[in-house]
Amino acid sequence: MPTGYPQSHYGLDQHGLTNLGNVHWNHNTPRLYEAIIRRREGIVAHMGPIVVRTGSHTGRAAKDKFIVEEKSSRELVWWGAVNKPFPQNQFSSLFHRLQAYLQGKEVFVQDCYAGADPRYRKPIRVITENAWHNLFARTMFIQAPLEEADKLADHVPEFTVIQVPNFRALPDVDGTVSEAFIILHLGLRLVLIGGTAYAGEIKKSVFTWMNYLLPQQDVLTMHCSANVGAGGDVALFFGLSGTGKTTLSADPQRALIGDDEHGWSDDGIFNLEGGCYAKVIRLSPEGEPEIYQTTRRFGTILENVTYDPWTRRLDLDDATLTENTRAAYPLAHIPNSVENKRSGHPRNILMLTSDAFGVMPPLARLTPEQAMYHFMSGYTAKLAGTEAGLSPEPQAVFSACFGAPFMVLHPSEYADLLRERIARHQVNCWLVNTGWTGGPFGVGRRMPLEYTRTLVRNALTGALDDMPFHPDPIFQVLVPDHAPDVPSEILHPRNTWPDPKSYEVRARDLAARFAANFQQFEDQVPEEVRQAGPVTAEPVESLET
Repeated sequence: MPTGYPQSHYGLDQHGLTNLGNVHWNHNTPRLYEAIIRRREGIVAHMGPIVVRTGSHTGRAAKDKFIVEEKSSRELVWWGAVNKPFPQNQFSSLFHRLQAYLQGKEVFVQDCYAGADPRYRKPIRVITENAWHNLFARTMFIQAPLEEADKLADHVPEFTVIQVPNFRALPDVDGTVSEAFIILHLGLRLVLIGGTAYAGEIKKSVFTWMNYLLPQQDVLTMHCSANVGAGGDVALFFGLSGTGKTTLSADPQRALIGDDEHGWSDDGIFNLEGGCYAKVIRLSPEGEPEIYQTTRRFGTILENVTYDPWTRRLDLDDATLTENTRAAYPLAHIPNSVENKRSGHPRNILMLTSDAFGVMPPLARLTPEQAMYHFMSGYTAKLAGTEAGLSPEPQAVFSACFGAPFMVLHPSEYADLLRERIARHQVNCWLVNTGWTGGPFGVGRRMPLEYTRTLVRNALTGALDDMPFHPDPIFQVLVPDHAPDVPSEILHPRNTWPDPKSYEVRARDLAARFAANFQQFEDQVPEEVRQAGPVTAEPVESLET
């Protein structure tokens, strides 16, 4: 029996879903809160956020993600370790079992949109077996205005997510790696998600599809946050998880366009989403006041955040369940956000890395060729020591386009679009290290957030335009000799290490890792881009000696 706002004439039978129980169409946030409580899926915490648990999966299940190998997309997909092929017949078999599982079940449906630019906005549908996942979809994607609610009856999705966390695959039967699966069929414009309750799989599946579709329409899709200054100067912040993308873009002096996913068309920048999905572990009101306040708002979903069961007050410092605690909230929860989620062409691009080896400068200017090199490299470092049984030595991570798991096409496709736009709009490009200084993780210290914020503000306001820059001898990027309100000694990492020789060994080791990773792209880029990486000519001394 259908309930809720007007249901689309394009019913669930069009997806092969029949004989269902109650179908809840397009419920608003209060009604979904009531369903979550009724179904005991979560609790309401102090000040009004809803708190939920995701079970054993507290992050993305990258090894369980596949793309169906079918004729309409076979020649376009960047197949490999990231985009793993899945047989079409096994997809059909798994889908049939999922359809049978849902018979008689209560389901929730959100008809919404991806893409804030009306020229590229795509109607999507998210079907879930849990109310809180439906609230997540309502929060993260773009809703039709209230005055257009009656138009939902004519909503025909161009992409559909069916998310059923309590349905588990049988690896021996279904050909999956585990009980969890995220399988994208580009021909059918459909993704099936099962065996995992981590809500991020929903938003990243839609992003993956947009990364396939929009570049074919000459729109660059980007894993980045974006904000805009009072003068209309747009800044993009590329970066992997933990590099500060969300934190640095939430600047009280600038308006937030979005925190994670954007498109860049001939008209400018537009958000692909309607909400934000931020890490909140050890979030503080002093360091990130705007994001902190969202954890105290009705309409925010908190994943795996701990709380006092009596007072319902949150403990954002508690990582008992995971380091990857998350908050999903509407963009409007950020007081200085851009209402229409759109703006003009960027003036600055900042590529963020959290270098746990402590050898990269906190801020450097990039030539266009260096920007391409670092964009395709997508470097950051992972602190393996935070995971049981692994070495405390940092691990270098290279993720093309700062988001390889979501890039369906070859990275050169996105890089070519970015290079053309940087040249056409004369964009300034910067490399920002939010990681360690004075030594690697365990020896040095994390770059103070106040210094990083100041350096970023200096770059965006033009305060560095007249400063002298000199190339780093290993990484070749241009480092300022001085920067307002920041100690000059931190600008050159070599000067912060007690032993320059140890710095040299670490830096050249990282340079060699850059070079080894970039070999996969060398036949796809011009010679000047190949030469824009770190210098590796001198012999690298072993770290074990």
